[in-house]
This record gives sequence, structure tokens and C-alpha cells, in this order.
Amino acid sequence: MSELFNLIGVCAIAALLLAAFAPYIRKCAAGGVCTSDARLNGKTVVITGANTGIGKETARDLARRGARVIIGCRDLSKAEAAAQEIREDTGNKQVIVRELDLANSKSIYQFAENLIQEEKVINVLINNAGVMMCPFMKTDDGFEMHFGVNYLGHFLLTFLLLDRIKSSAPARIINVSSLAHTYGRINFKDLQSEKSYDGSLAYCQSKLANVLFTRELAKHLKDTKVTVNSLHPGCVKSELTRHSWVMALAWKTLTFLIKTPKQGAQTSIYCAVAEELEEISGKYFSDCHPAFVAPQGKNDETAKKLWDVSCELLQIQWV
Repeated sequence: MSELFNLIGVCAIAALLLAAFAPYIRKCAAGGVCTSDARLNGKTVVITGANTGIGKETARDLARRGARVIIGCRDLSKAEAAAQEIREDTGNKQVIVRELDLANSKSIYQFAENLIQEEKVINVLINNAGVMMCPFMKTDDGFEMHFGVNYLGHFLLTFLLLDRIKSSAPARIINVSSLAHTYGRINFKDLQSEKSYDGSLAYCQSKLANVLFTRELAKHLKDTKVTVNSLHPGCVKSELTRHSWVMALAWKTLTFLIKTPKQGAQTSIYCAVAEELEEISGKYFSDCHPAFVAPQGKNDETAKKLWDVSCELLQIQWV
């Protein structure tokens, strides 16, 4: 009985401490804030998956700065509702919706072709869309969903838009990755997770691939005045947890540790506009600061091999 009372006492003290320090913890969890007041008038920004979450808040902020914002989304009705909300909120009528399904290469090709025809410049490309810990599924092209959407879809999109981005230099490419890359490994013997599947490991692999892609692309963009950086947005309350009841429960339980979408968008915004990043490329950021990259995310041999394998899978030739 005494042990039970002791346990209750410990729990009570823990609860009181948590309540007392909750405001401080919440402030720390909110992370960095982009303080740049840079304007983007005359600039064109392309953001994937900007109908919700941090993508939507990134689009809102950049639209408020005067950019022409192209939102690429699979669900056009949700995207148009988000775009209309942003137009009304910012007074910027140049928030445009275009159909883009990153799980379908034909859609990616069509999206890119339309953009090249319609847009004279692309100053910022933010590869933001993603899926997280979904059941085993394949894209229309036969790729495991995490690897196909989070990584290969954006790899292909960047390839298709790169000439227009180069001609618009100075320009920036931003890949939304995650701290989860530290738990990732590139399994070249089973990239599509067909031999064994774990949703969390597949997600981590795709986010590590984003970091390695950024590292290798930076080398290809040397002396072009086009930079590429990746980032961790933080633990953000979003629709990404819809496939995992465990993550959804954790998000609800630990609300005070979870960023809002607006807070989670800050590092994406920072990488898109911060003047001090004008010539910084191939880096990884979190909370608007350079951040730790896991050793496997700095492996040049793995980055080059992944690049070559990706080109083969997508049947493209990236010089």
C-alpha cells in the first residue's frame, strides 16, 4: 500500500511540475521564427502539397510577401479552398492552383509542362508534400508510396523544372525532410520495401533520401546561383498522422510539445527568403538554424549511388 501511495505522490509531483513548466516547454517547442522581412514581389514560388499544414502556412506567408504562389496538389477542391482562403487573408490574388499527383509520373510531367508554358520564371521551388507511415502501397509507377511520393516524385519534379529555375537565378530549391532521417538507412537491396515493410522505417528512408538528394544536387548546381537546402520542420500537428493511430494519439497527448502548422512552416519560410542564405547550399536546417545531420546523411558515396539509381528508376538522364 505504501508503494502505491509513493507512486501516486510521484505522479502528482510530476503533474505539478509539468503544469508549472508547461508555458516554458511550449515556448521552446515552438522553435525558431523567421524574422526576415524580405519581399517577393515579382517572384514566383512553387509549393507542393500546400492545401494543408505547413505547406499551406508557407504559401500564406510567401503570398503575404507579394509572391505569385503556385500550389501543386492532388485534391483540387481542397487546394482551391486553401488558395481562396490565402487570397482573402493576404489580399494577393496571385495564388494559383494546379493539379499534381506525386504518386503518378504522368501527372508530374503534365504539371511541369504546364508550368514551363505558363510561368516565365520560377524563383523558389519548395518540395513540401509527403505521406507518413501509411500501410504498404505502391504509386501508379510501382514505387513504394513513401519512397515514391516523398522522394522520387520530388526528384523528378525538380529535374523537369530545373532549366526554368536556372534561367530564373538567383533561385532556391527547398526539400522538406525530417529529423527522422537520423533513423533512416538506404536499403539498396530493397528500396521498395517489397521483401519486408515497416511504415516508420520506410518514412525514415524517404526522409534520408531527401537529405542525400539535397547534398548531391548542390554539387550539380555549383556556380549556377541556384541553391538547394533541406530542413526539419519540427513535430507539427498536421494530417500526416492520419495513417498511424499511435502517432495521432501521441500528438493529442503531447499537445504542448507539438508545433502548430504556422510554427512548423517557419524554417521553410526562412530557407525561402533569408538574405543570409543567398549563397548557402547543400545544408540542413531546423528552427531557422543549421542543424545536425546524421552520418548517413553526409555519405557522398551513398548520395551518388542513390542519385544514379533514381535516374534509372525514373528513366531520366541528369547531366
